[in-house]
Amino acid sequence: MDLDFDVCFEATRSRDARFDGWFIVGVHTTGVYCRPSCPSPVCPKPVNVTFYRISAAAQLAGLRACKRCRPDAVPGSPDWNTRADLVGRAMRLIADGVVDREGVPGLAGRLAVSSRHLHRVLVEGVGAPPLALARSRRAYQARLLVETTGMPFGEIAFAAGFASIRQFNDTLREVFAATPSQLRAARRRDAPQPPGVLMLRLPVRVPYDPHGVLGWLAARAVPGVEDCPDGEYRRVLRLPGGPGTVALRPAPDHVQATFRLASVADLGAAVARCRRLLDLDADPRTYLPVLAADPALAPLVEAFPGLRLPCSVDGAETALRAVLGPQAAAVATLGASLAAPDGRLTHAFPEPAAVAAIDPAKLGLPMDRGRTLRELARRLATGELVMDEGVDRAAVRHTLLAVPGLGPALVDELALYGLGDPNAFPAGDSRLRAAARQRGLPGDAAGLARYARRWRPWRGYAAHLLRAGHTVT
Repeated sequence: MDLDFDVCFEATRSRDARFDGWFIVGVHTTGVYCRPSCPSPVCPKPVNVTFYRISAAAQLAGLRACKRCRPDAVPGSPDWNTRADLVGRAMRLIADGVVDREGVPGLAGRLAVSSRHLHRVLVEGVGAPPLALARSRRAYQARLLVETTGMPFGEIAFAAGFASIRQFNDTLREVFAATPSQLRAARRRDAPQPPGVLMLRLPVRVPYDPHGVLGWLAARAVPGVEDCPDGEYRRVLRLPGGPGTVALRPAPDHVQATFRLASVADLGAAVARCRRLLDLDADPRTYLPVLAADPALAPLVEAFPGLRLPCSVDGAETALRAVLGPQAAAVATLGASLAAPDGRLTHAFPEPAAVAAIDPAKLGLPMDRGRTLRELARRLATGELVMDEGVDRAAVRHTLLAVPGLGPALVDELALYGLGDPNAFPAGDSRLRAAARQRGLPGDAAGLARYARRWRPWRGYAAHLLRAGHTVT
């Protein structure tokens, strides 16, 4: 959304929680930044207020986080998961911890731009350069660890990505106006967490339909890698520091996440990937009104007011599983085993290089599909094809179409559920066409694709909505 001052101020004056995460309210007379719904009894005067896209920009202006409303503990802006431009791609990679692991040059290299150009684009787009954005992320991750674990502060400092304990202490004082000891003393008195376990509440922008998301994931779960006990989704995460596991249990206004990680430094990346998996930052007010304007979809919008688009924690895994089909369960057993099983979770999905080395004939795959699998796995293993959070979606689609055996329908399916492209529309998919016919829409691929133009840029949500309606009918 554009930061129109009058609109933002009216949302702030009325304490409208629907705008939390969309922008930050900087109050210069108090030196704090807040979420729009901050319950402070005094509304600041317009002359004393500046609106920012993100917390990092407010921190650069010398403001600290409000202790009352905790503006960092809300769902993030939906922009970063949907935007396909350089800013959106960079924001997704920064959230995944790329700057901490590879530095700004590494981030710029992933995006195929110079560090100077990336700096300029982010300052113009969100008001803060890459280092400030990474610093803000580190501060929030450190606060989570301080308040939810009993880890020594020295371990937290390095786990969160700080170069020194002094930098850790200074940053927390500047951002939160509190020392680590003060933050820990003020934390909620929850039950103590078991060793090696991190339990967090992931905030959700309501309305949210957790049953639809969990049902979609459960129907496609691969044994050993994923598990779906009653009301919960559990899976193995392949992370920079080694494989870990997460259990996600939705509640009305949040998702309870329980992480078991090989390295606590992976917490930020694990949280970011789980948020993308469950589409927690999406705002239904942006896409459902567009879909509801079509009489064919209006009843479905009413039936699914909290519709979300499940994404992926690993685009390469999603692509390989799409080609493998039912054989994905057999291939999954070749993945790295966990140091200790976590319930029925025993191993990670194998790396693309391991899949490329498999003889497709031993899997019982048809010859053509076996060649497609090996070529796709080879390109993923060599880096010729990358399917992470920061890729150019149009370029990835072009590369996927060049893989022998991958047709437009499957490629659009991967763009939708593997890359989270909200405008991808697999019109050639037979199940989607059947769901469209049920609603009186064109049942042929070309006709449905033409009709779907009216749903842009949210055709992906329209596709998922049609499938959701077809499933329950």
